[in-house]
This record gives sequence, structure tokens and C-alpha cells, in this order.
Amino acid sequence: MGKAKKSPFRFLDVVTEFIEGLVETYPGLQYLDGFPEVKVVIRADALGTTYDKVAVISGGGSGHEPAHAGYVGEGMLTAAICGDVFASPSVDSILAGIRAVTGPMGCLLIVKNYTGDRLNFGLAAEQARSEGYKIETVIVGDDCALPPPRGIAGRRGLAGTVLVHKVAGAAAAAGLALADVASEAQRASEMVGTMGVALSVCTLPGQVTSDRLGPGKMELGLGIHGEAGAAVADLQPVDVVVSHVLSQILSLETNYVPITRGNRVVLMINGLGATPVMELMIAAGKIVPKLQLEFGLAVERVYTGSFMTSLDMAGFSISIMKADQTLLQRLDAPTKAPHWPVGSAGNRPPAKIPVPLPPSRSTKSEESLSRPLQLSEQGRILEAAIEAAVNAVIGMRDSLNDWDSKVGDGDCGSTMYRGATAILDDMKKYYPLNDAAETVNEIGSSVRRAMGGTSGVLYNIFCKAAYAKLKANSDSAVTAKQWAEALEAAIAAVSKYGGASAGYRTLLDALIPASAVLKERLTAGDDSCTSFLLSSEAASAGAESTKDMPAQAGRSSYVSAAILATVPDPGAMAAAAWYRAAALAVKAKYEKA
Repeated sequence: MGKAKKSPFRFLDVVTEFIEGLVETYPGLQYLDGFPEVKVVIRADALGTTYDKVAVISGGGSGHEPAHAGYVGEGMLTAAICGDVFASPSVDSILAGIRAVTGPMGCLLIVKNYTGDRLNFGLAAEQARSEGYKIETVIVGDDCALPPPRGIAGRRGLAGTVLVHKVAGAAAAAGLALADVASEAQRASEMVGTMGVALSVCTLPGQVTSDRLGPGKMELGLGIHGEAGAAVADLQPVDVVVSHVLSQILSLETNYVPITRGNRVVLMINGLGATPVMELMIAAGKIVPKLQLEFGLAVERVYTGSFMTSLDMAGFSISIMKADQTLLQRLDAPTKAPHWPVGSAGNRPPAKIPVPLPPSRSTKSEESLSRPLQLSEQGRILEAAIEAAVNAVIGMRDSLNDWDSKVGDGDCGSTMYRGATAILDDMKKYYPLNDAAETVNEIGSSVRRAMGGTSGVLYNIFCKAAYAKLKANSDSAVTAKQWAEALEAAIAAVSKYGGASAGYRTLLDALIPASAVLKERLTAGDDSCTSFLLSSEAASAGAESTKDMPAQAGRSSYVSAAILATVPDPGAMAAAAWYRAAALAVKAKYEKA
């Protein structure tokens, strides 16, 4: 154990001195002259006697900076009530804040779900009502670390509260009535879940740091007041930690947040006070792909930084909020709150763009990316294979939906149908069929545009990886061995990014045995057509065998083994069908030649 650390700041003065520094830094903020009992930060342009919008007030114990005072500003909070470190603000402070900024439109109090906060804000609200103020209250409890509570304490208010501040502040700035502002804030509070991970214990001002967390340990599911987490575990790589936290927040068993596959979400990665920005960004880079690929969610906004800290604690929390267009508009609305992140609003361009290449390599001729006027022999075979494959999938729409209704969300057939019809349409107009690699790449583009969801992402990855392998071949004609290598590379990419492998009850359980047989027969000297047919039989057998597998990926992992045993995996059956149809089409083409 290292030497215990002690904070140099005095416990009694730290909050008032923080407020003095805050208003010196941000001229748009003021504080009420009531130190030390009354510690309230307000907007300099929002006096209750003249303010013509709903006032939005929040607060709580200090030590969570920039929350809550850092979110005071036009478009967010009208006032923040600051308690002492990790202590609820007094009723007198809350009342002073209400009186200072509440005009005829009334006031919304946003309260984190802690007993002291609820009681003190509740008593202040009742007193303010008796004085003639219109008051509504929303209590935020976004904690997802513990099983559903059996007592009265309930879920703690954590960093997700900041998102509720923004939604309520934007609704108030838009001129909505008090009831409507409260309704939007209440709905936002019900859409968000948070869980934290700590790598160290925080240091209270003037005190020595606790040594309860030993070396090589971390706490899972902690609050924001330095209290112990729900569990202590050995320090793990960030991938493992992130996977655990996301599974807790999105658990269908606790059902803390109404988020399911296909939903749009907002993500907040929140540093707890001593976590470097680099580490928070690393976490963000791990979390977003997991939400997209493993949970099938569309991540619309990402906020990364320190929003609600716990003094100098090392660690982070993850908040996930279900989003719709109205909520996104509230989050994107302008604000002058000094600590709301700048530049996070609106649609984002692709996360990465290609490295510029010399003109000779970066430009492709119009002819290479359009359907050729005359097809080569390879082009005719490829066209026949693609057409047969997509027609097989189109014909299976109802069957796939039926199977998926028992083990998933019932739309596998419809999703695959959209991709198949897009491929069929685009092939007639755009595919450069004489160039196999570019054609595979264009299939990926069609899938990305039309399919959506996890399946669309996985098939796009599949095509991109196959394209990369085929493109490495300098010859214009692609051999059977090169097709086999491309298939193997595509399977490896899907396994890597989707997280599934053989036996997980996914499309890979059809494609992995097909790839193995194809490689084996070609190595043994069989002709390409025979090898393709035999591998397609392996794909069909592999898809059927998924009935005997426990699901380890996707929505099927929540379905009972008894139901799974009656239904094959729809994704595997679709993969086997298009693979088999393509093999038969190639055989027919060769027999005619």
C-alpha cells in the first residue's frame, strides 16, 4: 500500500471558495450573497420578477463538479443549489434559489434520488407552493447497479441526471408550460440508465484517503459520494469492464431502461474526477461498437468527459438513454451553460475517412463501377450466383420471420428481404460484374444502405473483408482458391467484430463448416464446382444443427433452451440458403458451358 494521501483544502471553506472562483471564470453566472448558509448559483439574466420562462433548478451535495453549478446557463439550469461536500443542500438554500429565479411560469425542481435531497427539496417545494409559486418536481434515479430495490431507498441519481437537466432546460427555453417541461423531464428520467466503475477511492477535503480498495482491485456499481460499490473485483481490461457494465444497464431481467434492439440511444461516458481524457476516449471507442454490434442499437450522440464527478476518484460511469427525435432536439438545442459539451449536436460525418492516395490509385473509372455492356464468362457466372442467392432469401422471408418470432424479434426475414431486393435492383444498374472484387464491395454498399440493424452491419463487414482479400489479387480472374480465401477472411472479420464463433447459434454456424469443406475439397484436388456444392451441403447441415445449440449471442440468448431446440437459427438458415442457391447456380452455368 502507498502512503495515504490527504487533501490540502479545508472542508468548511471549499464550496464557497469554489463558487467564488466559478463566477469569476464565467461572467454569465452570479451567486446569492448568503454564505455560508445559502450557497446558490444563478443565471445573471434570470431574475424571478422579470423571468418569463419556466425556471429549472437542480442541485445537491458538492464534490461532483461540474455538476450542478457548471450547468447553469440559458438553455439548461436557471439555478443550482450547492450543499456541502456530499451533503444535501439546506431547505433555506433551496427556497432562496426558488425565490430568486421563479417567475409567473413556475419552477421545475430536478432532484437526484437520495433521501436527504428528496426530503429537503420536497419541504422547500411545499413551502414555495404555500407562498404562491407554481412548483413541479422530477426525481431522477438512473442507477442500474443493484437488483430492483425492496426498500424505500430506490435507485440512486447518477450522471444520467445531467442529460435530464439538458432536456428540461431546452424545453423551458422553448417556452413550454410548466406541466410540459416537467413531463419531458420525467420521460427523459425514465429513459436513462447509469452504472459506475471506480479504480480508486476519493479524498474528502481535509481528510486522508480511505484504503478500503486494495491494489489491483476495482469497485463496480458505486454511487457518487465515495460509498462502496455493489461489488469489488479484480482489475480487468477495459473491454471486459465495459461489457459487464453494458449488460447490467441493458439487462432484460431488471428492465431498468426500456431499450431493445433497433432503438436509437444517446451515450454518456463520464469521468469520476481523476480519469484522463485519453482513458475516457478509449472507453468510448470500445463502447460504441459494442452497442452497435452486440446490442443492435443506433448510437445517435456520444458525450465523453467529466460531467458528474466524485472529487478525485479514478474511474468512469456509463449512461445510456433511449432517444427519439424530440429528445435529440432538446439535447442539440443551444445553451450557454459553461460545462455542457460544445460540438456534440447534429448528424455526424463518418468516423473515419480514407487516407488520400495518389490520383492514379484513388480514382476509379466510371466503367469499373457500372454494369458492363458485355459480360465476361466470370461476369455471367457471378451474376447468376448473386441472382440465385438473393432470390432464395426473398423466398424465405415468411419462414425466417416465423422462426425469428420464436427466438428473436420477428423481423429477420423482413430485414434480409430488404437487403436482397436492394442487391437485385442495384446489380441490374451498377454492379461491375466483370470485376469480382468491386462487385463484392458494391454488395456491401447495397446491404449497408438497405438492411440496417445488426444483420446489415455484419453482412457489410463480411463483404468488406472479402473485398479486401479479393482486391489483393492482381489478376482479373478470381480462382476458386481465392474465393475460398475471401470467404475465410470474411468469416474471421464477422467473428472478430460480432464476437460470435462456431457453436454460438449464429449465421457463422452455417458459413464456418462451408468454408472448412470448401478449403478441404479444393486442397484434395476436387474441381471448383464439386467443392462448392459439397461445401453448400455443409452449410445446410450446419444451419440445421443450430437447433441443438444454446444461444450465446443476440436476442436468442434470452430464450429458453426448450424453445430453441424446436427452431433453427434464422440467420444461419438464411446464410445456408443463399450459399446453397449460389452453388447450384454455378453448377448449372458450368453444365451449360
